[in-house]
This record gives sequence, structure tokens and C-alpha cells, in this order.
Amino acid sequence: MGDETASPSAAAAPARRAPVARRAGLFARGTEEGLWRWSARVASVVPLAGLAFVLAVLAVKAWPAIKVNGPGFLTRSSWIPGSTYANPVVTNGVAHPAGASYGAWPLIAGTLQTSVIALIVALPISIGTAFALTERLPPWLAKPLGFFVEVLAGIPSVIIGLWGVLTLGPFLAAHVYPLIANHVPNVPVLRYFRGPTGYGEGLLTSGLVLGLMIVPIIASTTRDLFLQVPPLPKEGAEALGMTEAEVARRVTIPWVRSGIIGATVLGLGRALGETIAVAMISGSVLGTISPNIFGTMSTVAATIVSQLDSAATDGTGFAIATLAEAGLVLAVISVIVNVAARVIVNNSSRHVAPVGRG
Repeated sequence: MGDETASPSAAAAPARRAPVARRAGLFARGTEEGLWRWSARVASVVPLAGLAFVLAVLAVKAWPAIKVNGPGFLTRSSWIPGSTYANPVVTNGVAHPAGASYGAWPLIAGTLQTSVIALIVALPISIGTAFALTERLPPWLAKPLGFFVEVLAGIPSVIIGLWGVLTLGPFLAAHVYPLIANHVPNVPVLRYFRGPTGYGEGLLTSGLVLGLMIVPIIASTTRDLFLQVPPLPKEGAEALGMTEAEVARRVTIPWVRSGIIGATVLGLGRALGETIAVAMISGSVLGTISPNIFGTMSTVAATIVSQLDSAATDGTGFAIATLAEAGLVLAVISVIVNVAARVIVNNSSRHVAPVGRG
């Protein structure tokens, strides 16, 4: 009888536990979903907050220099720290060394010039490398070569800078640059490619080295994009009589055009902000724009790293504030470039599967 009396409650116990477990499972699932949703929101805000924080800090540090240098900082060419031995001068409530005059126009021009040269060099090489790895080479050879392309992106900048200043630059100055300078027609546009070639340091060498540095970034990303192109459109284009070059030009590249633009912007960002390699190769000449494509110059990033020690000797702190202002200018240029690239990518992505476009 005792067993018969206990059996109903024993049978009801699992029935009571089942709703409790179900409610606990639903609560845990809802908590997990809320946690993931909250984490995603935080993760999406962190990059924007980081960018805003960096720009705000640069603006605060650069504000004394902005008050003294004014808008002319973007158009002047002088870079004169002034006298650190004379009594400081006060302008707009900011103390600075007597005779200090700063202008960032040559640095901005050098940054843009080297980046454009780097893109001109790197983009066709990167796309050609990606085509070779995905379309032309057998898999047993393409995989190790693709691995080495990715490894190139991890080589320290100082190593590439040493190679550029000790090997590439002198070789080009001795065997390549004279051929260009002596045989380019002496016309207004091409005259920029004439003149003294120097010893291998300068604008063209810096641009070439930057181009080699961003090739792995663009090539590896473009290779992954080409692998995502479905084979059916390419096979259909070949069946219609297109050559391999026409298939590449009218099917493969248009299919991933927006991705290639994004990869190019990644490489451009590296070129705009590269510091050590350019500081070693450019010649670090301040206050002047290169008279020809072989001349010495400097960029914003290279100037910041090369002038930081001497700026620390300025007791007024004005030189440090000026470098912060130069960094702010470089950050704004990078943001503008990325926003413009995003607009181009959005416009390009509206065209889906543009097979046969010229």
C-alpha cells in the first residue's frame, strides 16, 4: 500500500520539473540572445568611438598650434622651429619660440605623391598576381606562392626601408633613373621626370617601395575575391567565344569591382601612414616640394617620427603641438579617402553580375 500511495507523487515530480527546466532553458536562450545583441551593438560602436577619441585627442593637443599657425599651415612651405635660446613669444595666448614658422604643404604633397605612385605600381601587379594564383597556376604551385605573398605583408617596415636605401635606391639611381631622365622629352608635363637623379633617395624610390609594401595587401584580398566568382558566368563567356583576357576584363573584374576598390583603399591607408620606411628613403627634406620625381622630400608621417626628438627640446611645447596638428591633418586625409572610397563602393555594388560590360 505504501508503494501505491507514493507512486502518484513520484510520477508527478517529473511533470513539475519539466516546466521548470523549460522555463530555465527559455530564460537562458533569451539571455544569450540579448547578450549577443548587446555585444554586437557594442562592437559596432567601438571603432567609431575609437576614431572619434583619436581625432578629439589630436585636436586638443594641436589646438595651441592651430591658434598660432592658422589656416596658412596647410599652404605654407616653411618649417622653422625658431630659436629655443631666445625668450618665448606669445601669440593668441600661446607661447612659442621666437621665429617659429610651420607649414605642412610640402608634407601633404609628398604624402599624396608617394601614395599615388604606390597605387600606380601596386594595383596592376596585385591584380596580375591574383589572376595568376587563381586562374593560371596549378594548385600545387599557387598555394605556396599565395602563402609567400601573405608573408610579405608581415615583413617589418624597417627591413624594407633598409633594403630600399641600401640596395634598391642605389641600383635605380645608377642604372634606371639616368635612362629615364635623359630620354624623356623636354615638354612641360614630362619635364618633371628630368633633372638630377641623386643617389637613390627621394620621391620615386619612396613611391616604389611603398608600392611593393602594399602589393601583398591588395593581392591577397583580390585573390580571395576572385575565388568567390562563380564559374558558370566565366564558362558561359568562354562558350560565347570570349578569350581569357576578355573574360577577365568583362566578367571576373566587374563581378568583384567593389571588393577590389576596398582592397585598394586598404593598401592606400598603409601607404598614407607608412613611417619608418619612408623616413629612411625619402631624404627627410623639410620645407620644400621635390623639384622632380627623383628629388628628396618628406611625408607627414615620416616628419612626425623624425622630428619628435627635436620637438621635445622645445620648452614651450609648441613644436609638439605642431606635430599633433600635422597628425590631425593626416588623420583627416585618411578619413576623407576612406569615405570617398565607401561612396564609390556603394555605387559600384548596385550593379549585380555585370557580365559583358565593356
